[in-house]
Amino acid sequence: MLQDAGNSQPSLSAGPRQRTLAEPVRIAGRGLLLGEHAEVTIDPAPPGHGIVFERIDLEPPVKIPAVVTNVTPRARRTTLKVGQASVETVEHCMSALAGMSVDNALIRIDGPELPCGDGSAALFVDPIAETGLVEQDAPKRVFRITEPMVVEQDEAMLAVFPSRQNSFELVYDLDYGPNSHRIKRQTQVYSSLNGDYRQQIARARTYSLKEEAQALWDQGMCRHLSPKEVLVIGEDGPIDNTYRFEDEPVRHKIIDLLGDIYLVGCEVHGRFVAYKSGHDLNHHMALKIFQQMERQRHRQSLLVGREMDIGIIHRILPHRFPMLLVDRVLEIDGDRRAVGVKNVTINEPFFQGHYPGTPIMPGVLIVEAMAQLGGLLMSQTLEHTGKIAVLLSLDKVKLRQPVTPGDQLVLEAEALRAKARICTMKCRAFVGSKLAAEAQIRFMMVDADRE
Repeated sequence: MLQDAGNSQPSLSAGPRQRTLAEPVRIAGRGLLLGEHAEVTIDPAPPGHGIVFERIDLEPPVKIPAVVTNVTPRARRTTLKVGQASVETVEHCMSALAGMSVDNALIRIDGPELPCGDGSAALFVDPIAETGLVEQDAPKRVFRITEPMVVEQDEAMLAVFPSRQNSFELVYDLDYGPNSHRIKRQTQVYSSLNGDYRQQIARARTYSLKEEAQALWDQGMCRHLSPKEVLVIGEDGPIDNTYRFEDEPVRHKIIDLLGDIYLVGCEVHGRFVAYKSGHDLNHHMALKIFQQMERQRHRQSLLVGREMDIGIIHRILPHRFPMLLVDRVLEIDGDRRAVGVKNVTINEPFFQGHYPGTPIMPGVLIVEAMAQLGGLLMSQTLEHTGKIAVLLSLDKVKLRQPVTPGDQLVLEAEALRAKARICTMKCRAFVGSKLAAEAQIRFMMVDADRE
């Protein structure tokens, strides 16, 4: 479920905000594979901008948005391409931005490949941390996984599942099989909630087996590097080098996966499980997530600003006769305000026992109708797609006007505070110009399949 700050109204919540750099960051060095010198400036960018690379060494300069649809096939790295312009080996930079929770940045580069430093993400993380980040006046864009997805290739597998945590969670299982005497099987768990990306993940360096390094050398790549500068693993472990962590290889795999998944264009909250996954599988998963985001964005565009008839209401609310109490939504203003109607007829089942001689609509059902409209309003935020509103509390409830058969109850719901799971609405119900009821309703958004 995606909360798209770039296309929606400003949030009324005090939830997480988008972030960018406090000041520009400058980085220089040679690329990992091509070895060409490049100078990079990471500039702050406005809300909704996202991560964008710009090849300033080309004439005219070319901007390349960091989204998975711009990934072009390359061995052992992630490359973005628009037209004839490309940027090589972006995964460590993207991982740093994901790990440091940077939403918006313009990355100007005067070469074909980002600098590699020591082969870890520290080259980017450390100056970002020293410069600092600033919050922006827009809610953070987050996509929450709502259905399991799996991609496989030979023995490798990458899966993602919905999570009740508002975080990116990953279990990575690195298994070299026959080569496990050189790189033992390693499993590492990562959660974006722990705040340990900089110290425990970002410093893990890229690595290769001796024969893999030789193959790259034979292809003319990495010729500026020696085993002292990167991890080349031989029969007895790192050649002319030592591990920073006993399980440094699996930690670096987490760097790569974080950077590749961040190419969906925003933070992803879900539980990932990876087994032998590399860049190809990471890209396939990022594309599946991106496509799911686009489908949900399309569904939202069909609803926002339009009326909802009973067919659409049926698809959003789980309620059915006799408890579905909203007949139509007349107006929706983003995720801030909605107007709907409930037509009250003598055939309502509650009139059989609620003062049959003098039928009056029960006040609790008027409140329920207002709450249902509030749930429909919150469904306009893709963050809440696939969730239902469960009543938590009522405050300032007043019943001011009887509602009787033949009345049309006009319902209004206005968002006061809307966080990821808890929403507070100011709701009113009118008969004609007369206020029939009002309440401040607080409810929780829960997964539709939650017991």
